Amino acid sequence: MAEQHLQEEIGAMGNYVGLDVSTKATAVCVIDEAGNKVWEGSCVTDPETINTVVRRQAPDLIRAGLETGPLCVWLWHALNDYKLPIVCLHARHAAAALSLQANKTDRNDAAGLARLVRSGWYRPVVVKALETHKLRTMLAVRDQLVQTSTNLINKIRGILKTFGIVLGPGRGTVFEANVRRRLPDDDIIRTVVEGLLQVWRTIQEQKREIDRRLNRLTRNDRTCRVLTTAPGVGTITAISFMTTIEDPTRFVRSKDVGAFLGLTPRRYQSGDVDIGGRISKCGDRMTRKLLFEAGHAILSRSGDSTPLKAWGQRVAVRSGHWKARVAVARKLAVILHRMWRDDVPFTPELAAS
Repeated sequence: MAEQHLQEEIGAMGNYVGLDVSTKATAVCVIDEAGNKVWEGSCVTDPETINTVVRRQAPDLIRAGLETGPLCVWLWHALNDYKLPIVCLHARHAAAALSLQANKTDRNDAAGLARLVRSGWYRPVVVKALETHKLRTMLAVRDQLVQTSTNLINKIRGILKTFGIVLGPGRGTVFEANVRRRLPDDDIIRTVVEGLLQVWRTIQEQKREIDRRLNRLTRNDRTCRVLTTAPGVGTITAISFMTTIEDPTRFVRSKDVGAFLGLTPRRYQSGDVDIGGRISKCGDRMTRKLLFEAGHAILSRSGDSTPLKAWGQRVAVRSGHWKARVAVARKLAVILHRMWRDDVPFTPELAAS
């Protein structure tokens, strides 16, 4: 009877699965409640194939885990459509646990991920919706186009300076007109600069098309319209902030958004040692950069006197203009989250509170 009871307990034990994903193949490891390997192998990196293998080898599946990476969004959504209990683990956090293994192989990494999922010592990564990723892709492409456009302008200016032609300030059509007016008669220089101008014009057209799409989205989306009422916040900043947070209810306190975006100082404390460092710069780099630019605009270019600007100016007197811009960016992130959560436009009273 005792042996039969033990076999029933073993048969009722759940399974945990670790998936070490690569471009062509995915290493799969199945362990039981006691941490013992039940099965390990590999399969093609395809959601349907992975689901079939996991269902067959882990019939009592409790949870499966994979790391963040280029394919994790696609796989996570596809495996969720198959009703597979899948969680996404931050690659940096998983690496800390996997580094304890003597040998690094795909099979060992899959086993380590399975044991990590079984232990519960992880914080699952929130995987954004595919629609959110589409917007993030538009923002990323736009940012790349802006950088490429700036590089082309600097290249054209540098080429012309070599031959003694110094262009005056100007952007867009003004820049192009200045180039054509000062372009020398030399065929080689004309050919090179005309080619760069043609590429620059194409990039500008693509950027304008993306801007039109984003502006339409802002007009049709209530959240974007609310966020753009804040000083220094335009269409790009509002959409970037909205797609980074995605769900405002994730944060119980609005002030936690500042730490989430890497706008709060690092801290090292141990015994009598307590050191505060620079901002952590964790989270989304694009949103943090845009909020920093918005903070700079509030302090330097905004004509209206608001409590937010007055507070930033007091910080600048005490700690310097650079730290004041970071502080205003953090405070602006907190205000934007409260505006979004309460569905209210910006008011001076909101900034003061």
